[in-house]
Amino acid sequence: MEIRSQDPSSIIKGTFEVGVFCSEDAEGVARLFRSVHGEDYPIKMFYDPIQLVKANQEGDYYSIVARSLDKEIIGIHNLFRSAPSRGAYEWGVGLVLKEWRSKGVSGAIEQFMIDNVVPKLGMHTVFGEPVTNHVQMQKAGIKYNFNATALEVGLMPGEAYSGEGVTSHRVSTLLFFRLYRNIPQEIFLPKPYNVALRFMYEKFLLGRAFSESTSLPPGNTVSQSDMDLFDFAKVARIAFHKIGSDFAEHISDLESEAVKKGSIVIQLWLKLTSPWIGEVVKVLQGRGFFLGGLLPQWFDDDGLLMQKLLFRPDFDSIQLYSDDSHRIADFVREDCQRLYGR
Repeated sequence: MEIRSQDPSSIIKGTFEVGVFCSEDAEGVARLFRSVHGEDYPIKMFYDPIQLVKANQEGDYYSIVARSLDKEIIGIHNLFRSAPSRGAYEWGVGLVLKEWRSKGVSGAIEQFMIDNVVPKLGMHTVFGEPVTNHVQMQKAGIKYNFNATALEVGLMPGEAYSGEGVTSHRVSTLLFFRLYRNIPQEIFLPKPYNVALRFMYEKFLLGRAFSESTSLPPGNTVSQSDMDLFDFAKVARIAFHKIGSDFAEHISDLESEAVKKGSIVIQLWLKLTSPWIGEVVKVLQGRGFFLGGLLPQWFDDDGLLMQKLLFRPDFDSIQLYSDDSHRIADFVREDCQRLYGR
């Protein structure tokens, strides 16, 4: 039975309530993470009530929680900024107290988030990054009209999921998106990925015009990028805000720095609104990068994910649910085999 509480930011679902995080929930969230993960969860903010409250107040996180009727925090999902665009939010960091699993808690949080929270916040894009050692989150994405666009191969260390029976060295993740407001733009398609990207764009055509990328970057122009290093995952993520004529030298320097600091996965985010993205792809293919997929409205502009691995990828361990995600994996695997063979 579902009952609207007197607080419009929450809903009562039988034996528990789902609502928007408030400061009084912060200690309970920390207890929830300790109960499920001990002290090992890599995002330490969830153990720090003051930081969690601040992140929600500043809009970098929107946490949605489930509370038992005696106000214990029994579950959580989050919307948070992880893309360059401040209008794009990732849906993730979801967990439920062990004794409350299989009671509809996670689904209730998801439904409340999609139906009640997201429409009020004005964000243009929501995306998820479900792991591929199971398909539960992938099924949830389809239920809420998210569409797969990319595959991040070997993104996470397998030991992070050892409690779930994972034996693979690395765990891959899928990316799926839902656009709440389209941003019109002209997209330039790199010739090697024309077919793949047109497939990935099938659900995201509104407001887009497409051309083949044939231009070269203007001379004496300077690339601008940000690099984030994730020590636990051994991942480097590099966002290119501008691509200049110095791109080859620029990426060489960043790649060397990332490897020196222990990264074994290097991801690049590049704007598909750049007329010379095709030339950039040629450079990257020559440096051992392969296709990841489409990132709708990632910079506000659409993005292209390229990736490089310092280990041999394990595609056989990847579990996918939808036909579209299987097709995307085929494109990614085919391009990867250019480097590693079959």
